[in-house]
Amino acid sequence: MNYDDTGLIPAIVQHARSGEVLMLGYMNAEALRLTTESGFVTFWSRSRQELWQKGATSGNVLRLVALRQDCDGDALLVLAEPAGPTCHTGARSCFFRDLSGETLINPAIPGSILARLADLIHQRGINQDESSYTAKLLHGGVDRIGKKIGEEAAEVIIGAKNGSPAEVVYEMADLIYHSLVLLENQGVAAEDVWRELERRFHP
Repeated sequence: MNYDDTGLIPAIVQHARSGEVLMLGYMNAEALRLTTESGFVTFWSRSRQELWQKGATSGNVLRLVALRQDCDGDALLVLAEPAGPTCHTGARSCFFRDLSGETLINPAIPGSILARLADLIHQRGINQDESSYTAKLLHGGVDRIGKKIGEEAAEVIIGAKNGSPAEVVYEMADLIYHSLVLLENQGVAAEDVWRELERRFHP
């Protein structure tokens, strides 16, 4: 690795599944070694002049998935699974403001909602909250979930036959949501579906 004159290299942290850019930190050789050996992302604090494992105090750790270096070897891309919000402000990502300082509601990558929704569905299944529609679906099993998928697929077709893009968008969102619930029921990660699509992709 090509560290700078102070022995540091910038490390961009990206959500391994959603693709969201979560934060920018700096690593020295020791921080990189600890990251690879422990499986938890560790940085060098330029302000405190010490090593720090992200989330060691808050519990919002970054679990290492993979490391990539850029073409010049002077920057790192850290693919990680965050356990909770990454930013110290409580935001999901440190990059939540535009250049005027206004807080952005939507993440930088629209498609990241799929990973966020899959995470929420998983959490609903763990919590078993009786007031949660998702928990009720999961409790109902394949028959209940499958029935809803059939209904929503039919609604998508009806919307298309009606020539209504707004109706298609609304019903397709329902179909995707219920399909993610089925994946959770089956113990299948949504990313497995994306990988299968990638396998089939031949531009």
